[in-house]
Amino acid sequence: MENFFAAPTDEWGGHAVKLTPAGILAVIAVIALLILIAMGANYRQSRSRKITTKQLVFSSAAIALAMVTSMIKLFEMPMGGSVTLLSMLFLTLVGYWYGPYAGIMTAMAFGLLQFVMEPIFYTLPQMLTDYPLAFGALGLSGFFHKQKHGLVKGYIAGVLGRYFFSFLSGILFFAAYAPDTMAAPVYSLVYNGSYLGAEAVVTLIVVSLPPVANALGQVKQLAFKE
Repeated sequence: MENFFAAPTDEWGGHAVKLTPAGILAVIAVIALLILIAMGANYRQSRSRKITTKQLVFSSAAIALAMVTSMIKLFEMPMGGSVTLLSMLFLTLVGYWYGPYAGIMTAMAFGLLQFVMEPIFYTLPQMLTDYPLAFGALGLSGFFHKQKHGLVKGYIAGVLGRYFFSFLSGILFFAAYAPDTMAAPVYSLVYNGSYLGAEAVVTLIVVSLPPVANALGQVKQLAFKE
């Protein structure tokens, strides 16, 4: 394990750990594996369809757009978390196109990619909760991909899923940061809900605009078309 984890760093405090280059390469390998599993899950859902280059391209494009927009922060919280330029929307789109299994695996891959960008953590459970589990929950959108207004319902479900894991991380690993006047669960609810809720509201307004809704519907047809 020493080959994958560096000595504690003071960047996040004395108890933080940083990945070594070998550890980063291992995480990248897991990301690639998750994407392949996502495409394989999509194939099993409909054995009459082959895994097409188009599916790989659309899923990869969604991850790329999510990564770029996640770097455009409209507002950033002091201890992590930010309101981004609709980055969560692009991750929920994969589930909206190809179903829950592909959506969850792809979103988990994105979460690990976010971790690789700043590979510092306190404990493995904390890292798993904050990255693959929290972001992977955005793939819950796939459970609504065949329903009317499926993108809106799926987006809300995905954000609530991410909110749950962020809240869980807040009370399990970051309770010490709660002010003395506020209980840790309440602080975690308010802190994580502030930035996730703000981005969700903005995104839902945008996707509800008729031109945007029509464009996203056409993109889904292109993504799903053989």
